[in-house]
Amino acid sequence: MDEASHPKVVLVTGVARELAGRVVRRLADDPSIDRVLGVDLVPPKHPMGRGEYVRADVRSPLLARLMIQAKVDTVVHMGVIATPRDAGGRVVQKDINVLGTMQLMAACQKSAGVRRVVVKSTAGVYGSSPKDPAVFTEEMTAKRLPRSGFPRDSMEAESYVRGLSRRRPDIDITMLRMANVIGPSIRTVLTDYFRMPLLPVPFGHQGRLQFLHEDDAVAAVVHASTGPVVGTVNVAGDGVLGLGQAIALSRRPWVPVAPGAAGMSLWATKTLGWAALPSDHMDFLSYGRVIDTQRMRKELGFAPAYTSRGAFESFLAARRAHDRPEQRPMEEVT
Repeated sequence: MDEASHPKVVLVTGVARELAGRVVRRLADDPSIDRVLGVDLVPPKHPMGRGEYVRADVRSPLLARLMIQAKVDTVVHMGVIATPRDAGGRVVQKDINVLGTMQLMAACQKSAGVRRVVVKSTAGVYGSSPKDPAVFTEEMTAKRLPRSGFPRDSMEAESYVRGLSRRRPDIDITMLRMANVIGPSIRTVLTDYFRMPLLPVPFGHQGRLQFLHEDDAVAAVVHASTGPVVGTVNVAGDGVLGLGQAIALSRRPWVPVAPGAAGMSLWATKTLGWAALPSDHMDFLSYGRVIDTQRMRKELGFAPAYTSRGAFESFLAARRAHDRPEQRPMEEVT
């Protein structure tokens, strides 16, 4: 990357959450970057190093003024929320994910100094269905469109990113479609599933799963912020895990349930007392999803440190350490 296009002032959204905060710290450690601004409505509880927290709402049209005043040249959009729990409800989640992305892209369009935009998206936009190809490349679309939740939000958010690309062709855009991010500290619908005391498993279906370790997710965003521009790129650890393999590794008891998202959600809710699992998550367990990562390696020049299995085992190790009861001294026998 030539010196003229190297970022000098970077704005990162969603910094109240851990992954975005880690991205800010990593970018702030780069001495060639003059300033890193972390934007969120909620102040981050984690340190951001040299990064500066700015209280701002990505849904506000005033964001463009901030970007122009600060002379932002690179925008890293991580202000998307994967679970309704983290947003305070599904309505707020959709509002932040979709309206927030729309307003942020509008702000980028108005800010003449912006030269690069990096967006954290999800491989969930490909959906999960029995008609899926063995591997999804970046040019492919979902055989069955996601019906709701985070994958649906991400499809709409990506449309606003593409709109920005058409209106401002001078802006370099990299969109990272990440496999399910997992690891010791991150909490998602998938990690909640593998923490259930009894796993409901779709009868007769063994989906193929891919994972991306949280450390690799952070590294990929940082690399995309300073490295080659590649448009849309899939990001995942090498290899796949069958659902049966993942369950065996988790050492959790399981029970087969009739296929169908509604039936599984209802079963999990009534039998285990857990909140209903999103329908798209049930499709993912049933049919899985595998994405091609050749562009990630050849064009983006990024190689995850963890395989899919390694990322999953990292999560399991942390879960077991957390679940392990404290060692107590043995009582004396009287």
